[in-house]
Amino acid sequence: MKRRNASTPAGFILLGFSDQPHLEMVLLLVVSIVYILTLMGNTAIILVLYFSPKLHTPMYFFLSNLSFLDLCFTTSVVPQMLWNLKGPDKTISYTGCMIQLFVALGLGSTECILLTVMAFDRFSAICRPLHYGVIMHPKLLRQLAALAWISGFVGSTVQTILVFQLPLCSHHMVDDFMCEEPALIKIACVNTTFLENELSIASVLYVVIPLGLILVSYGCIVRALLRIKSSEGRRKAFGTCGSHLIVVVLFFGTLTSIYIQPKSKYTQNYSKFLTLFYTVVTPSLNPLIYTLRNKEAKWALQRLLGRDPS
Repeated sequence: MKRRNASTPAGFILLGFSDQPHLEMVLLLVVSIVYILTLMGNTAIILVLYFSPKLHTPMYFFLSNLSFLDLCFTTSVVPQMLWNLKGPDKTISYTGCMIQLFVALGLGSTECILLTVMAFDRFSAICRPLHYGVIMHPKLLRQLAALAWISGFVGSTVQTILVFQLPLCSHHMVDDFMCEEPALIKIACVNTTFLENELSIASVLYVVIPLGLILVSYGCIVRALLRIKSSEGRRKAFGTCGSHLIVVVLFFGTLTSIYIQPKSKYTQNYSKFLTLFYTVVTPSLNPLIYTLRNKEAKWALQRLLGRDPS
């Protein structure tokens, strides 16, 4: 393979499942439907939380951030994906690829930190109930949300700059649905050990450590729940964090499979399906999980839709 010349390449070819056109037609239909559901579900969550003063609490403040994040995350990936699935044109411009990588990395990293912050909120509510209002005061809420967003995009800035400084091979074919860092590293025409090590460090900072903190928080929560003598009290307490735990399992489970597991463990096609799951499916499930498992959210949603919640 020849190295590219000094000029910036015109763009990249996102291969996806281009060798399976029938599968692409199925994915075009499925992804379109799921994307519409994602937009509707997360927009509904944001409106419900905004227009329901009863839900102006720390938990729902972070949930509204999560819903807005999911809207931005899917919109940074899915429109380009649908364009590539609908026909033979699989290209994305160099600038478009850079923006997509920056935004997707930033939002994905932000979600990792935000889910950790939400675990801390549940830990404070269950393990420190008498001090919860003092601990989770409005100023701290804004600071924690800002920490999640800023730290996510700081890491994304560094990673995007490093990736696009690489000399790329002349074919510019990215074997994925989107401009992801692992796929872009594969088309570099130089030794990428340094960047692979940087990706490993980023995975530890944004995946392993947050997941570890979440597990520690839930370990403390389980211990606190076991001290509650009433089974009704235990069920009610766990119900406040069950939705968050399901979202954590879905999101971190797929991220761990893509960024932490050895790449030889999965075929490339399986890796693409994992990418589809965490970029398209998971954001669409979050509103469903939180509304179905939360009576307050269901009640507020019914009121917003003009139905009698009684």
